Amino acid sequence: MTDLGEDGFVPTGRPEVDAVLARLGELDGAETGAHVAVYEDVHQRLADTLAALDQ
Repeated sequence: MTDLGEDGFVPTGRPEVDAVLARLGELDGAETGAHVAVYEDVHQRLADTLAALDQ
């Protein structure tokens, strides 16, 4: 069994990805209206992380 991090996600060992997962954790208890901004931020951060792998 894999241990969950403080944010409830399994740590990936990649700080930039773990930070994005932590950002998703902010949705817990947040009003639905706040979800779109978080999802957009998460999407952009993951896209930037993937683009950096190509460089």
